[in-house]
Amino acid sequence: MAILSIDRGYYTRKCVEEKLRRIDKIIEILRKETKKYRVPVVTEMAQRWGEPFYVLISCILSLRTKDAVTRAASERIFSIADSPVDMSRLSAGKIEKAIYPVGFYRTKAKNILRVCRILAERFRSKVPSTIDELLALPGVGRKTANLVVTRGFGKLGICVDTHVHRISNRLGYVRTRTPEQTEFALRKILPKRYWIEYNDLLVTWGQNVCAPVSPFCGQCAIVKYCKKAGVSKSR
Repeated sequence: MAILSIDRGYYTRKCVEEKLRRIDKIIEILRKETKKYRVPVVTEMAQRWGEPFYVLISCILSLRTKDAVTRAASERIFSIADSPVDMSRLSAGKIEKAIYPVGFYRTKAKNILRVCRILAERFRSKVPSTIDELLALPGVGRKTANLVVTRGFGKLGICVDTHVHRISNRLGYVRTRTPEQTEFALRKILPKRYWIEYNDLLVTWGQNVCAPVSPFCGQCAIVKYCKKAGVSKSR
């Protein structure tokens, strides 16, 4: 049987076709099930303000930080400055005070200040809309760049954080070791119609049901489609 040149050649054609049928059902179920939960904070910021700049800053704040803390910090900093120019005029200390207690707030304050100065000086205060340009900004990795592209500009991209990486592997949809590997594997096998929403669905599910340790498999609506790869204990 022929091997497709996707995900490092792990899957036969028959396997890929089965995965496509399974992911269709998983997405359908998660669309319904996640409505009972709050959307991820960066998506909430995008829906609330609708500007790439807000998505960029709130995403930088969200790294290794709980959503409730990110939400409050985003509201505080945007109440002080709501544009790259205005934010670039703040001191690092004032930004630190506004965003505390997000994780690594001192480093994030410095990066936010540098990002805003770059945007004001090189991009006419406009957030760039391409992955490569975003990755050149201080403190911006692939997760942030993809979120800005998808939620800030509505362009195709696949944002992979720890939840997306973990659940994609648990489902048996990919076999990868890092979030970056997961992103590129998904770019090859995930239908483009699901790219933008995939992050929201899996992050919401990961925050509420598919926990990192001892997931709530007994309450999971997609458990029959899950391979439970790497799961040794569940509830």
